[in-house]
Amino acid sequence: MALTGYSWLLLSATFLNVGAEISITLEPAQPTEGDNITLVVHGLSGELLAYNWYAGPTLSVSYLVASYIVSTGDETPGPAHTGREAVRPDGSLDIQGVLPRHSGTYILQTYNRQFQTEVGYGHMQVYEILAQPTVLANSTALVERRDTLRLMCGSPSTTAEVRWFFNGGALPVALRLGLSPDGRVLARHGIRREEAGAYQCEVWNPVSVSRSEPINLTVYFGPERVAILQDSTTRTGCTIKVDFNTSLTLWCVSRSCPEPEYVWAFNGQALKNGQDHINISSMTAAQEGTYTCIAKNTKTLLSGSASVVVKLSAAAVAMMIVPVPTKPMEGQDVTLTVQGYPKDLLVYAWYRGPASEPNRLLSQLPSGTWIAGPAHTGREVGFPNCSLLVQKLNLTDTGRYTLKTVTLQGKTETLEVELQVARECVGKGKACPFLDKGSQKEPLLPPSGWGT
Repeated sequence: MALTGYSWLLLSATFLNVGAEISITLEPAQPTEGDNITLVVHGLSGELLAYNWYAGPTLSVSYLVASYIVSTGDETPGPAHTGREAVRPDGSLDIQGVLPRHSGTYILQTYNRQFQTEVGYGHMQVYEILAQPTVLANSTALVERRDTLRLMCGSPSTTAEVRWFFNGGALPVALRLGLSPDGRVLARHGIRREEAGAYQCEVWNPVSVSRSEPINLTVYFGPERVAILQDSTTRTGCTIKVDFNTSLTLWCVSRSCPEPEYVWAFNGQALKNGQDHINISSMTAAQEGTYTCIAKNTKTLLSGSASVVVKLSAAAVAMMIVPVPTKPMEGQDVTLTVQGYPKDLLVYAWYRGPASEPNRLLSQLPSGTWIAGPAHTGREVGFPNCSLLVQKLNLTDTGRYTLKTVTLQGKTETLEVELQVARECVGKGKACPFLDKGSQKEPLLPPSGWGT
């Protein structure tokens, strides 16, 4: 009796005998989608009549791939046949261009002439060529300790393994704790600044690997440790002492991402300066005071500040008198400007010549008002900073002027200055040149007819 097709299925229901000799191996052992593979059968014994191949966990008709009659070479496709399978005479099964859906359990059922059956089991895993995954982020700019990072590795493959990389290396422990069971989602609550950087995910299987493009995460923080430095590098204390008439640059530094906005204040009053530094080109008493830098982070909405006190150094206490203008002409006003006057000033007095009462021009009282002295001509005016204004100069104003100061501690200091008033030359509106006569300088008279 010749039996073909599904007849062998009916016989198998009556004469099933599971043998232990049949084994099935894969060639190649780790097939990739598109490969041509063979399920190679080992351990067949006796004279066999037919083979049945199943692609499934049981000998169910629905899983039948094909039946093969050894004597005739006839092959009959079953319900699970995909058009790619072919049975060899030795019982092996060829599959052309395998796909991931071909993965699973395969069963070979054999029949001998005594209508006894044996089965062998094999398993095939078809590995796909993996496409490049993509990292998806809830945000690429987060605030430290406030925001949560959520990254997902997007890949068409549902079977590939997933691993993550941070700046090209392994994930830190704190980040690994935030991985989902399948490794496809990375979550980090209260992100930290040291976790800013490049993140990548990689999908892999035994035959293929693919890594995503990096996604860069920025973590905003600060400002912290706001400080004011002198000349960019020298760290300052609470007080900076500066020599008179020298320059000073104060720098505001902090730890912040992004770079903060800066606001400067002097003695509590805001300055029009949005830079990270402020310059004092020529230090005088007017620049003494408290300088404050406020750093503001527009991303974290936090701010910090630092302050320093700037004072003239002890060397700056030495007074100096500078006439302004330095070469006044008759008819002009001149101010004998006092630089570096004592801050604890009690009273001062100006004298026309040596410091004696008959020569006193004026004095300033502790109340801030000044009173005229015996030598006052009505053209002299005193100022709180000890400076003296002499109005409408004439040639007789040439000579010595003496300033005497007294501090709250009773310290007395005397300073002199020589004032030279130049004669205006006729018709020229400028000072006449001087002619030396011994040790005395006298202005030259203009030549006859000059200016006419």
